[in-house]
Amino acid sequence: MSLPPDTPLATPALHAPRTGRALIRDANSQFDGGDVSFIAVCGILVFFMVPGVASFKRAAFLYSGLSRRKSALSLVWAVAASNAVVIFQWWFWGYSLAFSPTATNGFIGNMRSFAHRKVLADPSPGSPLVPELLYSFYQMEFACVTVAILMGALAERGRVLPAMVFTFIWMTLVYCPIACWAWSTNGWAFKWGVLDYAGGGPVEIASGISGLAYSWVLGRRSERELRNFRPHNVSLVGLGTFVLWFGWLGFNGGSAFGANLRAIMAIWNSMIAAAMSGIVWCLLDFRIERKWSMVGFCSGTIAGLVVATPASGYVPQWAALVLGIVVGAVSNYSTKLKYMLRIDDALDLCAEHAVGGMVGLLGNALFADSEIIALDGVNTSASGGWLNGNWKQLYIQFAYVCACTAYSFVVTALIARAIDLVPTLHLRATPEEEVLGMDDAEIGEFASDYIEVRRDYMDWTPPYRTKGDADSDATPPAAGDRHGVPDVAVTHAHRGRDEVPMQQLNGTHVHANGNGLNGVAVGTLTPISEKTEVKGAS
Repeated sequence: MSLPPDTPLATPALHAPRTGRALIRDANSQFDGGDVSFIAVCGILVFFMVPGVASFKRAAFLYSGLSRRKSALSLVWAVAASNAVVIFQWWFWGYSLAFSPTATNGFIGNMRSFAHRKVLADPSPGSPLVPELLYSFYQMEFACVTVAILMGALAERGRVLPAMVFTFIWMTLVYCPIACWAWSTNGWAFKWGVLDYAGGGPVEIASGISGLAYSWVLGRRSERELRNFRPHNVSLVGLGTFVLWFGWLGFNGGSAFGANLRAIMAIWNSMIAAAMSGIVWCLLDFRIERKWSMVGFCSGTIAGLVVATPASGYVPQWAALVLGIVVGAVSNYSTKLKYMLRIDDALDLCAEHAVGGMVGLLGNALFADSEIIALDGVNTSASGGWLNGNWKQLYIQFAYVCACTAYSFVVTALIARAIDLVPTLHLRATPEEEVLGMDDAEIGEFASDYIEVRRDYMDWTPPYRTKGDADSDATPPAAGDRHGVPDVAVTHAHRGRDEVPMQQLNGTHVHANGNGLNGVAVGTLTPISEKTEVKGAS
């Protein structure tokens, strides 16, 4: 059966035997296999960034390590689940809204490619070197990473189900329009000549500013939760950072859309900017703490990769070094913005991602070089920035930064507020759930758990009194705490066969009989025994 003549890939093959029916031509012949393979691998590397974000804080390993133990797994879950939501949204209509070639309004696409219709072997909107089917996959991974970054705004107080609803709507109303502005051939920013290589606007500013807006709608954590906050697993922070760094090379290198010298230059610039920013951030932290902070080095490294995102395919290597130094300092000091704004941006999404993206975009106006841009063999007539005498590029870049920032904050805040008003979709957990921890309250599992006797500390550790000290009821402190509350401040014990309720009086634990644990003599400790269930106990 022959296919209709207008069906993609259905044109008769050249030199095909005349058998009376049309033969489907080889769609791969118009593309270089090396370019296609390179971009496919880069897209897979970008996908690998998603678990890296969750580990640091910025996608699973990263976020998990930066949060408290009691809420670490909820961020991993949020990143993983939002990834699934984005994949569906992108296939359903996200790609069409961002890159539809027939939409001409300059703001957002249409439904031409709804459910990926007609997305096959035509040259992509981003480059004639790769097919549109591959381009849509690669851009989908950009969207997945962007939302993974945004999920950091949930830290320690955000409910995950409303966040998934928010993800679908945010992708539709925020990410897709900004991606259309910058990368669609009909986008207003693209036509105006904005230089945004791999997503300073759609990825970095959109995620960082939207995270700030979401945190604003959520509200600040309680003062008890804000005091003495520290990452629960710095090893995961380090692991997540290097997973991200590894994937980021595919993120920036693949944005050249071909195995060419521009891709290699982008990889080199990413390495240089990340290294310099990490060193600068660490030195600035050392100036205050007199300690070589691993979290500080990782944060600086991420900021350097962020600044390279919009700039690495435009600037020479010496400019990447300058941008790395600048962003390491600027993003470090920008972590103070959340205190000035009174917004609890727990994981510094704005300081690292939004500010880093802004620095990179403005850096393009100064340092973009047409010779670097032409290394891909496609963009041979680009005008560059101030290095090429293109003075107007600075106000173009500045206007684009302002547009992305304002649009992201306002629309994100409106979406979050609207969802929060829907019954059962309140964005924030209850105060009791926050104290308990989001892992226990929403996930029912834990990133880092303990044996039962350690979790139920007061079941096996009685009040300790020094012999001869009748006034001492202090319990020896344990290493660490559970749920941000010191173990010695636990105000109740599980009821066992011979146990009675405990009361906390001015920070001192005294049993109801007033004479130690169930009448045990002062200065003695009862043996640890397994808990037994009491019949009739609730």
